[in-house]
Amino acid sequence: MLTHVRAALAVPLVLLLALPARSAPSEDGLAPEMPLPLVVRTPEDAAFKAAAERQYLIFNLLAGGRLAYDRGDLETAASRWEELLRVPGLPLELEALVKPLLAKARLPLPPPPQGYSLLATKSPRVKVRRPQESPMGTIEGTVQGGPVGAGGAVVWLTRAQGQTPKPKPAPVQTVLQRGKRFLPHVLVVPVGTEVAFLNEDKMFHNVFSLSRPNEFDLGLYEKGVARNKVFNEPGPVRLLCNIHASMSAFVYVVDSPWYAQADAQGRFELRGVPPGEYVLHAWHETSAKPTTRPLTVGEGLMSVAATVTHDAERSAFVPDKAGRPRQGQIGY
Repeated sequence: MLTHVRAALAVPLVLLLALPARSAPSEDGLAPEMPLPLVVRTPEDAAFKAAAERQYLIFNLLAGGRLAYDRGDLETAASRWEELLRVPGLPLELEALVKPLLAKARLPLPPPPQGYSLLATKSPRVKVRRPQESPMGTIEGTVQGGPVGAGGAVVWLTRAQGQTPKPKPAPVQTVLQRGKRFLPHVLVVPVGTEVAFLNEDKMFHNVFSLSRPNEFDLGLYEKGVARNKVFNEPGPVRLLCNIHASMSAFVYVVDSPWYAQADAQGRFELRGVPPGEYVLHAWHETSAKPTTRPLTVGEGLMSVAATVTHDAERSAFVPDKAGRPRQGQIGY
């Protein structure tokens, strides 16, 4: 009996030792001192303590990051979620939930308003005169449409009149190949962003896309290897694997600084939008093209609804990287 308990205990203890220690509570009160003060007298107690500390840490990093995000402390939110993603064996659904928010939290801050001036005096103190801050709008919305739902839809804004500001490329993003799946299934990035395609499977993969003008072929590579691609043109990019026909995902490239990805319920949020007239675009992987609607943005919070279509043509076959139908015995 003791042998079985020790065997069951080994994995949780190894995972726990790999977790980062947190020793001080944060301002949101969600970072208790670790390890938890649980009494350990038996191997069963130790197993319980290891499991409890692991789940408690995951909860605190997940919820603490969201609380920081909601109050506008993006640096703390990103730090919490990056620490969460380093937890060994993190469930895939949590990883897929956190990564889009982390990408938004890590977006470069907009440049400061023009017109700042420093007025030097004989005093060693420097007076700073700032113009009145420009009001910004926040858009909360829900994407709807079609029988399969709108989870994972991509939404973005362009100016209705005049040129939309060019977005800055995001930090390098990652699409994993794990369990013969792409994770995340849909990734939205601004133009100019580099994406690393990391193979975490024991088998080889060959990631490619035929989506012009962003077509590419990364060739055959093994576990632990990442190959990168910079996406310079806006639009949907369908990801495929030349070995495994069942693998499919999308990168959507937007040419706008105001973009987001809807969660599983179709909810999204766009922050820091200057008041004005815009066009709201919405795209889903089953859409032939994005839907659009005019939108007037003012100060503060506003709620909107968007719809997506599900009229994309379904190919009779999954193509190989030459665009030809795959042979039935090749790929799986």
